Amino acid sequence: MKYIGAHVSAAGGVSNAPLEANRIGAKAFALFTGSNTRWVSKAISKKEADAFKAYCEEFGYKPEVILPHDNFLINLGSPEIEKLEKSRKSFLDEMKRCEQLGLTLLNFHPGSHLNQIEEDKCLDLIAESLNMILDQTKGVTAVIESTAGQGSNLGHRFEHIAHIIDKVEDKSRVGVCVDTCHTYSAGYDLRSAEGYEETWKEFDRIIGLNYLKGLHINDDKRELGSRIDRHEEIGKGTLGLEFFSRLVNDPRFDNIPMILETPNPEIWPEEIALLYSLIKQ
Repeated sequence: MKYIGAHVSAAGGVSNAPLEANRIGAKAFALFTGSNTRWVSKAISKKEADAFKAYCEEFGYKPEVILPHDNFLINLGSPEIEKLEKSRKSFLDEMKRCEQLGLTLLNFHPGSHLNQIEEDKCLDLIAESLNMILDQTKGVTAVIESTAGQGSNLGHRFEHIAHIIDKVEDKSRVGVCVDTCHTYSAGYDLRSAEGYEETWKEFDRIIGLNYLKGLHINDDKRELGSRIDRHEEIGKGTLGLEFFSRLVNDPRFDNIPMILETPNPEIWPEEIALLYSLIKQ
């Protein structure tokens, strides 16, 4: 079964996220459990956490189809000691918030070398950060998101992600989220039938499909290999509707969250309905 949804707003409290997901017809959802632009977020009250869990149960959102995202300041591979320490502290808090909400996944961008250290050193720092934080938490899997490779961001090659996973001690608590826009912009040809199959074969060979915990399903404003991160509405970008039809009919992606981050939240109900309509009975 396909679990398609979107990254919904948690404005006014995290308990509003499952309500919003249900309103737009989502069978999965993503959210920020706190501020996405601050190092420290306001604590979640027990009342709010209980309400979140109750709404998730009411609308049938199990933890494995909810893919929270950490804040955008975090860089677990930062070459700057102060930023690295802040990032680790903030990511630990993000993991603890997921624990409090009964969630089992936390999506994050791997990190950036800022043109100050070598790629491998940055990847080693990311793995070191994860090992430190996983030791202090339980029950939540750290999910590495594939990136477009814009600027000094790592994670745009499957080899980068495999490098991190290889050095994570508890491999049962690390996973991957493939963003379709990012991956196409990074140079993996998901658009053509041949390129689509080759990309997933390469993912399985280098990383392993067993590590795939979710997908961000976005069309792309830019061309293949642009290394620029610009999401587009479903079927209106360079990936095209045929790609999304192929994706939603691929049994390899059953039972994981497939999350829209397309640029117009107002049409998410229509985009979700469109994606479901493409599934062949």
